Amino acid sequence: MVGKIVVAFDLYGTLLSTESIAKKLAEHFGQNKAEVIAATWRKHQLEYTWRLNSMGSFQSFSDITHNSLQHALSENHATLDRPATEELMKAYDSLSTFPDVSPAMERLAKNDNVACFVFSNGTNSMVSNSVKKSPDLQPHASAFLDLITVEEVRVFKPAPEVYRYLARKVEMVGREDQIWLVSGNPFDVVGARSIGMQACWVDRGGIGWQDRLVPGLEPTAIAKDLHEIVDIVEKHTKKA
Repeated sequence: MVGKIVVAFDLYGTLLSTESIAKKLAEHFGQNKAEVIAATWRKHQLEYTWRLNSMGSFQSFSDITHNSLQHALSENHATLDRPATEELMKAYDSLSTFPDVSPAMERLAKNDNVACFVFSNGTNSMVSNSVKKSPDLQPHASAFLDLITVEEVRVFKPAPEVYRYLARKVEMVGREDQIWLVSGNPFDVVGARSIGMQACWVDRGGIGWQDRLVPGLEPTAIAKDLHEIVDIVEKHTKKA
């Protein structure tokens, strides 16, 4: 990646809205309950990855997504039969993007000084389907040079092995400070910063940085949407 600014985009919660699965859930439970189940599903999905990391164990993100759905349903006193569950899992490969994603990716695709990647906890299949087949992301699939997942390293964010693996994949080992992670997930930002990468946090809710796991370890930059992220990256390319 000589001469390029490497920008690695997290997928779930950054490019894709995990809350958008509520639309599919609403077909079974109504909108209000669907939103609660969707939020609970995401909470347990992330929690499962962290627990597996702590246990030194690994399951595919697809299995984790399925199992955390069952947890969310049980917690909210709801049930789905197998066909409905399979439909939901399929729908997870077609989550909606956030409104700011499309114009931002169009801008970045025109910048020859930027090399864009997807960097995700998802399985190769889930990420490939989301980027190459979903209606929202497919038009921008060519903007990404590669889709990088944790399947080979068999550990989840924010384990340091994951970010070192990213550095190897983009041929930037020893130059981690020249890699930019873009994520809407604070734990992801802290993970990247802890091994010396740059990280832009997408604060769409406008709540400000609140994570205090490692005091003083904060994002390189904070933006309210991907439009501002593009401005930050393009400003950096002019300095490089």
